[in-house]
Amino acid sequence: MPDIVVTIPKWFGLHKWVAEGDAAGQPWSGQLWNFYTGGRRPDCLPGDRVYIVFNGKLRGYAPLVSLRWKGKLGCLTRGGGAVAVTIAEHIRGFPGWRYRWWSLADERSFPDWMKP
Repeated sequence: MPDIVVTIPKWFGLHKWVAEGDAAGQPWSGQLWNFYTGGRRPDCLPGDRVYIVFNGKLRGYAPLVSLRWKGKLGCLTRGGGAVAVTIAEHIRGFPGWRYRWWSLADERSFPDWMKP
């Protein structure tokens, strides 16, 4: 499973991003939520994980429902099922997306994921 990682820009803010969709631990509202990014199309499929980074910390992931790509602009769509996890590593923000580079064994629950 080629899970991918994206970052939320600081100018956008974590609280604004959370307000857009079902947060970790919440039941699915039935809505789908889009995350737009650039770069080449990742080699991932629905069901793979899309991890979110904000302010140097991994905040969690949600299962990918679909992805659409046109040229260098892409849209990653998620539904419910977000999970709050983090790793010990500081992650510097980046444009576009990357493949997950850590082991799933490195992940731990992150109940304080909303704290800056």
